[in-house]
Amino acid sequence: MFKKFPHTYVIIFYIIIVAAICTWIIPGGMYAEKTIVVNGIEEKVMQFEYTKNIKQTWQIFASLFKGFQRQSGIIVFILMVGGAFWVMNDSKAIDAGIMAFLRFTRKTEHYRFFRVFGINNLILILIMIMFSIFGAIYGMSEETIAFIIILVPLAISMGYDSITGVAVVFVAAGLGFAGALLNPFTIGIAQSIAGLPLFSGIEYRFICWLIINLAGISYIIRYAGKVSKDPERSLVYAEDEYWRKAKSGTDRRFEYHTPLSAWLTFGMIAVVLVIFSFNYHQTPLKVGNITGSIPAIPVLTVLFIVTGFFALRKSVHFFVLLLLLFTILFLMVGVMGYQWFIMEIATLFLAMGILAGAAVNNSPNKIVRLFLEGVKDIIPAALVVGLAGGIIVILEDGQVIDTILFRLSGSMESMGKVSTVGMMYVIQTIINIVIPSGSAKAALTMPIMAPFSDLVGLSRQATVMAYQFGDGFTNMITPTSGILIGVLGIARIPYGKWVKWITPLIIILIVLGFVMLIPTVTISLPGF
Repeated sequence: MFKKFPHTYVIIFYIIIVAAICTWIIPGGMYAEKTIVVNGIEEKVMQFEYTKNIKQTWQIFASLFKGFQRQSGIIVFILMVGGAFWVMNDSKAIDAGIMAFLRFTRKTEHYRFFRVFGINNLILILIMIMFSIFGAIYGMSEETIAFIIILVPLAISMGYDSITGVAVVFVAAGLGFAGALLNPFTIGIAQSIAGLPLFSGIEYRFICWLIINLAGISYIIRYAGKVSKDPERSLVYAEDEYWRKAKSGTDRRFEYHTPLSAWLTFGMIAVVLVIFSFNYHQTPLKVGNITGSIPAIPVLTVLFIVTGFFALRKSVHFFVLLLLLFTILFLMVGVMGYQWFIMEIATLFLAMGILAGAAVNNSPNKIVRLFLEGVKDIIPAALVVGLAGGIIVILEDGQVIDTILFRLSGSMESMGKVSTVGMMYVIQTIINIVIPSGSAKAALTMPIMAPFSDLVGLSRQATVMAYQFGDGFTNMITPTSGILIGVLGIARIPYGKWVKWITPLIIILIVLGFVMLIPTVTISLPGF
């Protein structure tokens, strides 16, 4: 059955063709910011105007080129991270770490609690909660791509499949992103545009976050349990042969050693971090509307020097794992304290790969060769991200996206409050399929939805939550999301099989989203 399912590239090209057909059927239009005077006060509003639609024909081929331009940042990010991890993987550090981890889990089975509940279940849940928190607090999204290369092999080693490995990272972060407790890229922008206190209404959003995670984590654990009992029930059993072969090398014993190059690399990193600690002795952090500063870099520097010394005394493998751990910690500090994005994150992982190669005494030529092998291996994932970008290009160049939004918003007139907030939710969900960027969608829709909610007697906070849920859930299934396509490419999961697996969860989450919106218009909630 699945052998006949179209290749991911074919599916994306079909969608591009459908998008081009839409530009022939849907009238052109665009929203423009205009200044109006209300009671002697100037206000800026978004007004829709019909324009001439630009029918797309041969442009479907040009859209592929433009798609690569549009998604160039994510494409380069994938290539750099893929190459860096290939260099690190050659050290066999991750393999040694997985073996040590599996030995630890086997020891815990002697305890009755872990034996009854399942140590593997507990590990999966803890990993998912961690990534969900990242998604809810600072909108972790693109960063999940880097973790796929770690968590998929780990999931395979634990007896699961690549879908489980992707789910505990990408889906978990997506659940948190949809819950959006303090996500500055969605709730922060939407509430600012709507004129609401920043991150207000967090009490009810926290309850929603718990419900969303309970549903999502339960779904993933249930599937993982079935695969663990019978691996051939996995939807990607055939595709995971790649990961099983890669894992086979981890079953041998390692020759633990620490070459002089590892100590030299450790010393060089320590010196650089000490210098950075003096220059950046305080890191500004902003969590919600709480701001402050902490000595994050000096603290991490001390921790790295202490733990690095003991790791090197054991083996260079554990020192390389420590490099990976501190790369992740510095990533968190950079994102939350210095507003890092994919360029800085890719640079950080590239440095990690080079340092890992130097630590195991690889020559510069070998490091370059390994990096190029990693890039070659990850190219299919990078290509599909560029192709998916062509879908948005066609709809934008055809000038039909704003018309779709205008027509949908007009359908909400003469509805009750529950029906209106439900229709807003549906509209945001549909728009998210063609505009997966949360911040872009907030900038486009909230100037229209917020004033409209005043006209129908709807809380602006409820309107923001309709946007929040509509923006969050379908990110995990829409083919226009470069991040999703990149994640699936790295994990080697066909898009069709991913859709088959995640569709029931998406339906559950969408229904839950509507149910959780009802209290926002029927009862009095803090901040609403």
